[in-house]
Amino acid sequence: MKRFLLCVLAIWLLTGCNKAVDDIVNKKIANTAATAKAIATSYTIKKGQHYCEQNYYQPIETSELKFAVIFDSSAIYKSTDPVNQYDINKLYGFSDNGMMHHQFSARFGWRWSDGALRIFAYIYNNGVVASKEVGSLPIGQEAICSIKVTANEYIFILNDHIVNMPRQSTTPKAQGYWLYPYFGGDETAPQDIMIRIKNL
Repeated sequence: MKRFLLCVLAIWLLTGCNKAVDDIVNKKIANTAATAKAIATSYTIKKGQHYCEQNYYQPIETSELKFAVIFDSSAIYKSTDPVNQYDINKLYGFSDNGMMHHQFSARFGWRWSDGALRIFAYIYNNGVVASKEVGSLPIGQEAICSIKVTANEYIFILNDHIVNMPRQSTTPKAQGYWLYPYFGGDETAPQDIMIRIKNL
């Protein structure tokens, strides 16, 4: 009997220890993932380029893309052709409907025009582009951006400003690949442009 109780006690201690170890490991993994998510990435579009240096293919499936962004003074630019000052540069978003982004996509756009940094909702539905201004941002100030996905709408949120855009994709969630900062339009970046983005 004494031997049996010792065995039960040993098993209890071992399983208890294993659970404690598992809890510590799981907590550490969760903390590492949270820390990685909280780190901001500096996306650089080099002078004379359209794409940022960190442009790469990465699949995404989501019902909401939420991030914080900061533009510094490198976002203040003057285009060679004054007409191009009103082109919308691309900030961050995703392709949708399992297709290329010029067919289906949703992302924030931006431009420097009329003395302000202006932020836009920018979408493609069946190859047709549409955009709408959401608001403006002070240089150097962090903003919280979100694109929420419903069956028939994209809901763009910039801090407390909301713009609704139609969605014709048939997938239950946004399904495609990430879209990263891009300059242009017709012209390439007139200087190095740096944008800091942190996924939330």
